[in-house]
Amino acid sequence: MMKTIKESFVELDARSRAKAVLDKGTFREIVGPFDQLESPHLAPQGIVPQSDDGVIVARGTIGGQSAVVVSIEGNFQGGGIGEVAGSKIAGAFELALRDNEAGIRTRPVLLFDTGGVRLQEANYGLLSIAEIGAAIVALRKYVPVAGVIPGKIGSFGGMSITAGLCSALIMTREGRLGLNGPEVIEQEAGIEEFDSADRQLIWNTIGGAQRLAAGFVDELVEDDVTAITEALKVVFEKGNNDKPRSSQVEIYRSLLKAVNPSQPLTPAGLQEIWRQLQDKNNRVEITETALISDESGSESRGRTWFKALTGRSGPEAGEVLSVLCADTMLGKERVRYIAVVPNPSSRFPRARQGEVGLEEGWAIAQYVREAVEEDEDGDRRVIVAIVDVPSQAYGYREELLGIHQACAAAVDAYATARLVGHPVIALIVGNAISGAFLSHGLQANRILALNDHDVNVQAMSKQSAARITRRTIQELEEATKKVPAMAYDIQSFATLGALHELIDGVNADTPGDGDCDRIHDKLSEAIMSVRSASRDLSNRLLSPEAQNGGRAASIQVRKKMAEQWI
Repeated sequence: MMKTIKESFVELDARSRAKAVLDKGTFREIVGPFDQLESPHLAPQGIVPQSDDGVIVARGTIGGQSAVVVSIEGNFQGGGIGEVAGSKIAGAFELALRDNEAGIRTRPVLLFDTGGVRLQEANYGLLSIAEIGAAIVALRKYVPVAGVIPGKIGSFGGMSITAGLCSALIMTREGRLGLNGPEVIEQEAGIEEFDSADRQLIWNTIGGAQRLAAGFVDELVEDDVTAITEALKVVFEKGNNDKPRSSQVEIYRSLLKAVNPSQPLTPAGLQEIWRQLQDKNNRVEITETALISDESGSESRGRTWFKALTGRSGPEAGEVLSVLCADTMLGKERVRYIAVVPNPSSRFPRARQGEVGLEEGWAIAQYVREAVEEDEDGDRRVIVAIVDVPSQAYGYREELLGIHQACAAAVDAYATARLVGHPVIALIVGNAISGAFLSHGLQANRILALNDHDVNVQAMSKQSAARITRRTIQELEEATKKVPAMAYDIQSFATLGALHELIDGVNADTPGDGDCDRIHDKLSEAIMSVRSASRDLSNRLLSPEAQNGGRAASIQVRKKMAEQWI
């Protein structure tokens, strides 16, 4: 019997990878190079664009059934997600969703090789990744969404959150999966926290073998085309038999409770904790007790506006003091307000300044899912995310313990709530940065923001963005004049069309009764518009700002893709 010759999947380009996982002879590329849908935002910055913008979308079959495979090319801009690339991924999954809703079973596969948001397009990337996540959560109702992280770059940034939403995730030993890249952690937290030159440290923390052993991946396969294609077929043959990892809040909160952040944590130690937690008898009980928050040194706009809108000074219950949650009435509407705030006494030191960290992501998910479950047989209450988040938490423990999965849990919860009929409103009162904003705010039906110079939206801090793009901060600021999506100010973000309203005439730092009344009125108007509209995020492409140029490429990509889909 002849021995099968192994073919490296990692060494293939994106187009060859897509072709390899489809049944032989069924590959058909849509919105390909000859359509010339290049990013319009790179050439003005002196960067040569690519005709497919680094994303291959292929139609065909897997196991004889209709499929769409999206493959990211890591050799172009580090697999970064900009407007065109992101719209190709989101648009493909939106069309797959349409098929499945119509009874046409279409299997979706995402092949990762990406550093996350393309910083040269910044907020376009954030919006696209939010739309990709929304489509994945909606698709999972009908068919498993399979992700593959084969190697080379891996999956980082907001796309690691996307990976955490997949029904099943397949990795090779060479793959890497983490929210924050080693260089970014070193920039933000120092070399003592994470040495980006220590390759063994990197793979022992976020490599394929460790991710499998710690419960963040479903299967580890060899770097072999046949092994990966067979693993994908198994995923689809199995079907939707398991809850997605991003909805398994209890076990991952138990994992965090079983960890003592004041003590050293090794990859082997985490593996042992995870092994014990697989036995339900060893789960750490999560108790919800009334708490009084210690606010000394922890003021923030998020806390200020939570107090102003709810009349509460802290969480009604729970043990994560950095996530405030309260239910109140707004006219005849029941409203659950959620805010992330600083907690100088946080168990995890890297999440003490209002960042979305491990505990914060899972706590948000818990509060949102409680509302979904409690309202299952009645009127769906409104969920308002008060947004003032400086970033996600950067640190070794955060990566080892899967901060990408904590953020994915929050994304999943908000998207699920929106899809079942909860009006989800985001109110930006301060910073809305990076993975923190993806986790807390970007899945909302409607986004409102205060028109204030300290309200900022962006994909990364200026210092880290400069290091990753190999530019000076002055060069980055100059680029924002050509690409508004790279700017930090809320007025520039408003030109992209995702804001429902930019609210003037409010004291952002010390709101009075009149300011609160104005925001309550704006929230009521937004809720009313949600109650009679679609539950997806399509409104962001229908706004006048989006239609008049803010999302021109996003709209064009989707139009062209729909024409070529059948």
